[in-house]
Amino acid sequence: MSPIAIGAMTYGEPDRGHPVWSKSEPDARPLIKRALDAGINFFDTANMYSNGSSEEILGRALRDYTDRDEVVIATKLRHPMRLGPNGRGLSRKAVFTEVDHSLRRLGTDYIDLYQIHRNDRSTPWEETLEALSDLVTVGKVRYLGASSMHAWEFAKALHLQERHGWARFVSMQDHYNLLAREEEREMIPLCLDRGVGTIVWSPLARGRLARAWDDARSTARSQTDGSYADLLYTPREEASNRAIVDAVGRVADDRGVSRARIALAWLRRQPVVTAPLVGAGSIAQLDDAIASLDVELTDDEVRALEAPYTPRYDWQGISDEAELDTIRRRVPGMALT
Repeated sequence: MSPIAIGAMTYGEPDRGHPVWSKSEPDARPLIKRALDAGINFFDTANMYSNGSSEEILGRALRDYTDRDEVVIATKLRHPMRLGPNGRGLSRKAVFTEVDHSLRRLGTDYIDLYQIHRNDRSTPWEETLEALSDLVTVGKVRYLGASSMHAWEFAKALHLQERHGWARFVSMQDHYNLLAREEEREMIPLCLDRGVGTIVWSPLARGRLARAWDDARSTARSQTDGSYADLLYTPREEASNRAIVDAVGRVADDRGVSRARIALAWLRRQPVVTAPLVGAGSIAQLDDAIASLDVELTDDEVRALEAPYTPRYDWQGISDEAELDTIRRRVPGMALT
């Protein structure tokens, strides 16, 4: 797959998801076309993005602009799609139901990478993993992937897959950037050891690494993130975050390039990172991400970028409101509403 991946959460009809910042089909199609023309062949979406609209928009554009066999399409399942007990989760029923809905919306007869969108702790791992493996066996899915969770949970899943001879997870989609490096402690070493590639979400820290710290909430997306952004980049670490953002700015100024290029170039230097997921909302942002491939950071620049980092709360396994309540109690000063 290409070293830059397209995160398709940006695409979706505004009345079905994010009315402030999601791109409707007429606005999304030129972005998809530009990515394909630039050689990007990997596109990541999810059933929940704009309530299925992202899959529909992406599927139609790829059918019109490219050969299906030349692209890698990834989607995800777990989060609520309908009311009722069977409208979410990773039970066998949910897995078999949601894959068919995603195939229909994408307009394809197979999904290249089918990912669990966080863990579902209400369903035994064995039930989920066997169901996913069965999708590979029948040809609806080519490969399986996972996303943010505790490293011990992922290790358990990989062990069960190996023990039972089930199709294994080949990828981990995790939260990793200059402001969020806790995955370096356990998850990344685990992935390196087990030969699992990582696909990085929020590589620019929701835009914070692409502009000065005081402008962190200047975009439409950042203004609607609310407490979720505080969860990712808590006020407790503001001094460290600001110092890191300032370091990115200095390296970018010295080179005469954008901050985004520096932040993405840093990720490319890290082991096990296959590609960052870029949710570009304009041609200029997309071209800037592509241009980051031409930036090779020096060891001194990397040290300057990494030096201000301080440990953060490891929230990767959080999957529901009850766990957020636990964090509110355990982490004083975290601004979660």
